[in-house]
Amino acid sequence: MAETNRTEKATPKKRRDERKKGNAFQSRDIISIVVIIVGFILISKLGGFIIMQIEQLYIKQMVRLGGLYEVSIATTMQIFRDMVLTFFIAAVPIMAAVAMTGALMTGVQTRFLVSGELIKFKFSRISPLQGFKRMFSLRSVVQLVKSVMKVAVIIWIIYTSVKELLVITPDILATSMDRNIEFMLEKTMSMVYKICLFFITVAILDFSYQKYDYEKKLRMTKQEVKDEYKQTEGDPLIKSRIRERQRKMSLNRMIQQVHEADVVVRNPTHYAVALKYDIDKDFAPMVLAKGQDHIAMRIIQEAEKHKVPIMEDKPLAQALYKAVELNDYIPVEFYQAVAEILAWVYNSRGKGTRKI
Repeated sequence: MAETNRTEKATPKKRRDERKKGNAFQSRDIISIVVIIVGFILISKLGGFIIMQIEQLYIKQMVRLGGLYEVSIATTMQIFRDMVLTFFIAAVPIMAAVAMTGALMTGVQTRFLVSGELIKFKFSRISPLQGFKRMFSLRSVVQLVKSVMKVAVIIWIIYTSVKELLVITPDILATSMDRNIEFMLEKTMSMVYKICLFFITVAILDFSYQKYDYEKKLRMTKQEVKDEYKQTEGDPLIKSRIRERQRKMSLNRMIQQVHEADVVVRNPTHYAVALKYDIDKDFAPMVLAKGQDHIAMRIIQEAEKHKVPIMEDKPLAQALYKAVELNDYIPVEFYQAVAEILAWVYNSRGKGTRKI
């Protein structure tokens, strides 16, 4: 039931958390086929060198044994040491290259993930119940089917190749040894190519399935997405309350500035803009407060409370509200209209006319 509810794609945070736990996507069949191809290429390129090392070992031991009347323990140990040395010279470079290729491919797929979670002891790893569940999981069934299919196809490829050889065996026996060796190498290479092609196909299919399975395991329920959002971004309800409180505080600060204004331009209830002009400090009138509808009414009420002059000018009030931000100076295009209003204010106060 829980799996059917996991309909949401994993969030970036979910992916990061899973990566910290050591859970990263990788296809082992991709690694295997690359390792096989690299190993095959190295063997084909270094085949001559390997054969030469074996020939030298064979000749050396034949010469040594030819001069002995009996084989002692010391001689046997020396032959064994020579064989081990030859093996290291011939095989270790290939084995090292193959191991490095496997490690590199694993690192590329996991983006070189190193996690301490992978080596921590977990009871679930040794729990019989958990082991039983893993044994009969869909993933285990897929792996079993894939393994059986691999073995079956490889056996079929080998069978068909050997069957072809049996048909032409009489002709092979009638040819020279060199030609027989060349022919056998060709057939062997053909068989290896077929097996590699099959493994490449399996690797591509496995990559697609593993990617799908990995993404499926990372899926989240809608509730998990909501909970994660609350953890990272905060509860939306609390955030909206904070924003509302901040908006009210900002509005109150703006209303408190109305008493400093020289005039309030209104329209008549929809818009209200409070203007202030200090000829000694300001190069132009400044908007101290502005509002629409109920905020406009609060500005007007505050102006009436502090006996700030109120001028009704519908076009100017609406234009100032839309064009000028709070605590900004008015643009040049409003100078003339505002100057006339301020002149009326100053004259009514007996201050005389001032230039803007």
